[in-house]
Amino acid sequence: MSPRLQPCFALHPLTLAGLVALAALGSAAPALAQQATDKPETDTLERVEVTGTRASLQRSLALKRNAAGVQDSISATELGRFPDNNVADSLSHITGVAISRTAGGEGQKVSIRGLGPEYTITTFNSRLLGTDSAGRYFAYDVLPADVISGADVIKSTQASLMEGAIGGLVNLRSASPFDQKGQRGLLRLEADRNQMSGLNGKKLSGTYSNTFGDTLGVLLGVVVANRDVRTDTAGNDGGWSRNPKPSDPEAFWQWGNTWGGAIDPNGNGQLDLDEEGLIGPGQFRFGSIMEKKKRTALSGKVEWRPSSDLKVVVDGFKTRLNSPQVGYQLSFYPLYAPGRWSNMKITNGVVTDLTLSSTDPEMRLNPELLNKTEYRVVDTAMYGANAEWKLSPTLKVTGDLYESTSKRHSGGQDSYVVLRMNQPNVTRIQLTGAAVPDVKTTFADGRDLQTGLAQGLFKASDFNTHYYSRAGDNIDDKINGVNVDAVWSVDRFYIDSLKFGLSQTNRKKSRDLVNNALNGGADHYSGQNAINVGALGGNVINQTLSPKGFLDGVSGNFPRNFLGFDVDTYAQALKSYDGKPRPGGGVYSTDLSAPAWNPLESYRVTEKTTTAFVQADLAGDGWNADAGIRFVKTKTTSQAWDAKITSIIENGPWNYTAVYAPPSVVQQEASYNFALPSVNFTYLFTNDLQLRVGAAKTMARPSVDKLAPTNTTASISWGEFSQIFGGNAELKPYSARQADVSLEWYYAKDSALSFAVYQKNIKNQITTQYLTGQDIGVPGRLFNVSRPINGDKATARGFEIGLQHLWSNGFGVRAQYTRNKSRSWVDGQERALEGIAPATSSLGVLYEKGPWSMSATADHTDAFVTATNVLGAGFNERAKAVTWMTAQIAYEVNKWLRISIEGNNLTDATQEYTLGNNDVKLPQGYYRYGRAITLGASIKF
Repeated sequence: MSPRLQPCFALHPLTLAGLVALAALGSAAPALAQQATDKPETDTLERVEVTGTRASLQRSLALKRNAAGVQDSISATELGRFPDNNVADSLSHITGVAISRTAGGEGQKVSIRGLGPEYTITTFNSRLLGTDSAGRYFAYDVLPADVISGADVIKSTQASLMEGAIGGLVNLRSASPFDQKGQRGLLRLEADRNQMSGLNGKKLSGTYSNTFGDTLGVLLGVVVANRDVRTDTAGNDGGWSRNPKPSDPEAFWQWGNTWGGAIDPNGNGQLDLDEEGLIGPGQFRFGSIMEKKKRTALSGKVEWRPSSDLKVVVDGFKTRLNSPQVGYQLSFYPLYAPGRWSNMKITNGVVTDLTLSSTDPEMRLNPELLNKTEYRVVDTAMYGANAEWKLSPTLKVTGDLYESTSKRHSGGQDSYVVLRMNQPNVTRIQLTGAAVPDVKTTFADGRDLQTGLAQGLFKASDFNTHYYSRAGDNIDDKINGVNVDAVWSVDRFYIDSLKFGLSQTNRKKSRDLVNNALNGGADHYSGQNAINVGALGGNVINQTLSPKGFLDGVSGNFPRNFLGFDVDTYAQALKSYDGKPRPGGGVYSTDLSAPAWNPLESYRVTEKTTTAFVQADLAGDGWNADAGIRFVKTKTTSQAWDAKITSIIENGPWNYTAVYAPPSVVQQEASYNFALPSVNFTYLFTNDLQLRVGAAKTMARPSVDKLAPTNTTASISWGEFSQIFGGNAELKPYSARQADVSLEWYYAKDSALSFAVYQKNIKNQITTQYLTGQDIGVPGRLFNVSRPINGDKATARGFEIGLQHLWSNGFGVRAQYTRNKSRSWVDGQERALEGIAPATSSLGVLYEKGPWSMSATADHTDAFVTATNVLGAGFNERAKAVTWMTAQIAYEVNKWLRISIEGNNLTDATQEYTLGNNDVKLPQGYYRYGRAITLGASIKF
């Protein structure tokens, strides 16, 4: 225990046994903690023996009904068995929740009421979770669903709840061995098949619990899972070029981003008025990402109840996600330069048709092979002790002490390695509106790129070495938390109880980027120093990939086969050139191209938060309420590094190396205080109809990575002169004044209809400022500069409708619809608020009777803006609407054995992105995950 945390305990003159007992608060769900009146611990909700989907829905509805504020919940169908394989997927069924997916289609980030992941915090048993993301959002793919027994999505707030969320708070709950007394166990085996990879996965999970009388209970869990997935992808990576638009200052696009010169269709060497703002392709690529996901998890809980006045819980979990990705892709860089493009056709301000036929090796199009590897091994852990001690009939003290960690060390193990074709050719590119343009490349020797790749006509000698980026970051996140709370039963003047408490959280997060960009190693083998791959030997290009059904959903004529190479084999082949003269001077050396620590994108951030709250829980005839205030003090220290560019070396067109001065430390401190009042009121018109009203001030902290003034100019390497700041120490926390009104009608057993409206007035929302033509002190060069800033204000409002109905004949239906409307102002100008889906909806049907259980669910997210003003005012990036469908059928052979089959993404949905304004729409990204089928068998006792 950190010595800095010890003074929190000095507030209570307790014995050693009392200190042990005091080490807890948080194992119980926040939904139960925020009830207007305490429920007995032996509530039948926790003692129910019924299992299955219907029982899960019954428990979730009871949690919603008894909550003090607006809340929705999900619960395990049985011990150790969550409704979906991924927690995020289960959360997507909840009213107002949307998720974003990672490779393989697995849910990773959670948004609530349209507000993005940065507006949401995730806790485990009311404890803040460490994360391997550069910021604060929790990546749900690191946590197997088997580790938890339920989740609460809390959309309104109370003074007693952890601050930091404007969109909502997600609290994940672990099971208690006393949920179902006696010896219980579940062993589950699964096998799955992914449509895209054509490979089979497997999973073993087990949960065991036992209670020894009414005094001691233990629970243990284990998960071991392997899964292979494939994701087909196409994108531009910001590869659209746009001419300057000096005649329209409001477009803030005076300088453009066509680094080879302004696109000049008439060839007069001038930027004519009708050429201003002209858009052309700068880069596009497509291919497949292969991923092997391996998960292991251990979890446990020991619960000791020596008397009716004392409960002590020690619990924890440890997980490892080992999920390396290898992407094999074809890349094309048709960046404009004078004399490079011919036969141009222009449609609505976009060059949609062009030819590249230069005989200059650096000016012709040189198709590229890309190996993009992401090494992701994440260790996540949480350990804690918690207790509640009833000191007297009217006073109960609770406390919590925990440590949460997350670690991902991938420094220097990621790759973005390119081999470039070296044969004269003529290439025709046509934009059709599809995710991939039509591209036809014919080589001087008569070979055609599309048919030649399919027939294996290209060899290693057709390629030169080019870009050799070895990178990756080491992220460590450590959180220590302690709180001491008390509940004083008053039972006078409509006051049921007074709650008050103190807490302290210390967070230390560091990122060390390891790459070979700062030392110029990425360009060691490029330009005039390129080596013919055939001369390297070593079987560098070692595979031809023809993925089954590759980009089937994308129309057009482009290569559907591509060559692949292994980066480690390539690295060994390059080593054979060590000591040989480089045409550009010096000798080849793999040591000079090796990754090294990059201070410019590394940081250290510490954050110390102290809070205190007081809350009154009130009740009367037909109503209950709570009112309170939470005081928050946060102090942050951030450290980053800066280094000025002293010169830029031109290796060839679109190929530069920046030379930096020695780095210097940049350290900044900040602190802020908030007083966060809240009030919630529930009125029961009847036993079945209740109205909730809530109002509060809430706050959210800037993402951790945005607190450190990191920056990168790595894009100089490929000719895009941009300085991108990852952080800004002057960022202010954003806050909101919010109001919720909810009407809930529990019109039948296990059935309900609810309607809620909400309003959030947000201040200091964080967005991105993009400036062109900036002088950053590099002679002869102007840069685009991007940095996070606080906006002026934003509003988010909307309504939710939720329905759950379970018939006695076994059928049931769940449905929800959420509508959001948001507006944002930055520097007095209105713009879209990024990351807010205007609507989400979900529809699920189920049947469960006797040994049979069947369900199907479709979750829909409307299109939404993901980035604003990418190519000037109004040119926004948007995610297209997507509907994700899952289904399952299970049969209970007997009381011990259950078999099941589950389908995921049954409609083969894709996630697509576009870039444009009201007149222009350009393809920006495409991801196809494919269907997956899982067979399972579980044995319980």
